[in-house]
Amino acid sequence: MSTVFIISAPSGSGKSTLVKKVMAEDPRLAFSISYTTRAPRGAERDGEHYHFISRDEFLARIGRQEFLEWAEVFGNFYGTHQSELDRAQAAGKDLVLDIDVQGARQLRERIPRAASIFILPPSRHILEQRLRARSEDSDEVIERRLRAAAAEIRNYRGYHYVLINDQVEPSVERLRAIITAERLKQDRMREHVLPILETFGAGETDQAPEQD
Repeated sequence: MSTVFIISAPSGSGKSTLVKKVMAEDPRLAFSISYTTRAPRGAERDGEHYHFISRDEFLARIGRQEFLEWAEVFGNFYGTHQSELDRAQAAGKDLVLDIDVQGARQLRERIPRAASIFILPPSRHILEQRLRARSEDSDEVIERRLRAAAAEIRNYRGYHYVLINDQVEPSVERLRAIITAERLKQDRMREHVLPILETFGAGETDQAPEQD
């Protein structure tokens, strides 16, 4: 059984850095590559960073209900294809999704057991610094992203976990701890617990034992 990790954050919060570091250390994680109608940026490659498709093709896939979630962000469509989850399950891995708050809301409805994590910067000032340090966007785009961030952050209460990315390494440790905690939940541990019960000559019952 794969656990789905939904990770959202305002642009510039450092989400991609944290996810890359955690995934580099954990071979049991698979990253969901989203579909998008926007053009590639810089060194982005099709099938590695995104699946780049036309607007017409994206709309056709929506019509065929191929997406677990999709959203329009700044005039471009983004979506998670069902095949990404199928691929992770077939490989016995947990799936990490980097999606915005619109897509996260849809995905929580489709997969209620998914673990959702919201990453945010320590302040607006630091977020602006990070956006400008990337040297990717004009002043107008940066201001638009800052306004969008204020709206996105208000959705943090819809997530199971909130991670403030103040420093990279401590934030990586916190993200790793969340993943570990989810893997230790009883529904994930059941296949490991049953053999232990058998060594005691006991089977699983529907009634939970009384707590001391």
